[in-house]
Amino acid sequence: MTVVMVICDGKIGRTVVALFGSLSATATATAEARCPAKCYLYIDHSGADLFGLCNSSPSSLCSLRYSVHPRNWDRKRDPSHITRSVEMGCLLSTPGEASPLRRAGSIGEVAVFVPGFRIPESVDLSQPLGDCLSRGLLDRLSSLRTRIVTMAAQEARRFTKPRRITTTRHGSALSELLRALEDYLPVLLGLVEDGCQLRDKVRFVWINQEDDAEETAMTDAWYEVLSVLHLMAMLSLLQANRLLLPKISSEGYQLKISEENRRKSIDILLKAAGYLDCAVRHVLPQITPEHRKDLPLDLEEGVLRALCLQALGQCVDIQLGMAIDSPKATLAVKRRLACEMVKYWHQAQNNMAKLPSTDGWAKKHQLFIKWKYAEANAAAYYYHGLILDEGNTEKSHGVAIAALQASEEYLKESKKACETFNSTPPTSRNPPLWGSMKYLFEKIPKDASSKIRINQDLYSEERTLKTAPALPDFPLALKPDDYQLPQLDPLWNKEDHHY
Repeated sequence: MTVVMVICDGKIGRTVVALFGSLSATATATAEARCPAKCYLYIDHSGADLFGLCNSSPSSLCSLRYSVHPRNWDRKRDPSHITRSVEMGCLLSTPGEASPLRRAGSIGEVAVFVPGFRIPESVDLSQPLGDCLSRGLLDRLSSLRTRIVTMAAQEARRFTKPRRITTTRHGSALSELLRALEDYLPVLLGLVEDGCQLRDKVRFVWINQEDDAEETAMTDAWYEVLSVLHLMAMLSLLQANRLLLPKISSEGYQLKISEENRRKSIDILLKAAGYLDCAVRHVLPQITPEHRKDLPLDLEEGVLRALCLQALGQCVDIQLGMAIDSPKATLAVKRRLACEMVKYWHQAQNNMAKLPSTDGWAKKHQLFIKWKYAEANAAAYYYHGLILDEGNTEKSHGVAIAALQASEEYLKESKKACETFNSTPPTSRNPPLWGSMKYLFEKIPKDASSKIRINQDLYSEERTLKTAPALPDFPLALKPDDYQLPQLDPLWNKEDHHY
């Protein structure tokens, strides 16, 4: 008897185990008694077919990973096909890491929310492109993508197993993955070059996080470009989050987030917004309406726009915190920043509201925006109330009271929204308060209560406004970085390829 060890990490592996699970226990006992040779099969988590028998270790099969062509999909599920490969034996499944993103029970502390983290699956480029490209160009394209697949899977596992203290190594891994994606794009863009007939040759597969479907596969190289830009944006958000989480010293006390880290975070968030803006304006329009209907929720236009806007909103939040720390910043400057922040989060909320209601990651994303929108309103009405209270008329004091009362209500709403956000799976935690909200959580209740009491002593309650005044409408100052898709890799011009 031959003992067949199935090294599987995907849906096909689970199908095999389901088909032969009843035989496994008996066969294993018999096999152990006879001490047979062990052979291995490998089943790729992207849905690969069964490989031939191999008298070697599982690690030696790594080079055999490939993605099966769509025409073989039905054949993979056919039990008779499996039994033809395995004459008589035992199938033992080694659980793998099919969907690491879906296993996150907690995402740890959140300063910048990172939704929709997606990772690519292995794709065999030699089958669809082998007759179209030179060997050098094909190897270059394949090696770059394989590197990204490996690095993205590693980063996804870190993302789903957060730690309190971030390390330089993790930051370095993020930067290396970003550089790998930047190296890959110029080569990938050759598949979508004007006049190129390779756009629909490769079936690209990515694991989704927000969408109900576990994977999305699409035979369109523009889908791959869109997915790469999305991943670059998510990695940037993850970098900003790590920079903005307060560290704990060796003595056990919280270290203040440095101004350098705040400025770096603003630059990184603007880059993330630039990637997303480019995706919406330059890449999505290239995808046909039929294919756009099949895009996962992560890549819906509304989600991409909301992510872009929330990155800008968080930049303004950091700027507001820096203004609060600066003795030179006036109330007018702080109010303007807070009012601009309200507009960014309001627009983000409007974009998410257009999407169908859902649970899981997408729901958590919506709750994050709701929470930050309430915080922004609390800040804006607080500073608006303080400026109105500087007036010397009964009317200005009455309007100030209404604004400060609105600030208190929004602060209460933000606390409830924060609790709901953190308790929604995957659960999360608040980092220790810092920046604008650390200041405002202390000042809003204290100042609002004091000024409301003083003004109500001067004026009758009947003459106090019952509704909050409108906030000033300031034009938005921050824009995404002007990111442009890179120039085509020179290898496309130097090497002799044909279509």
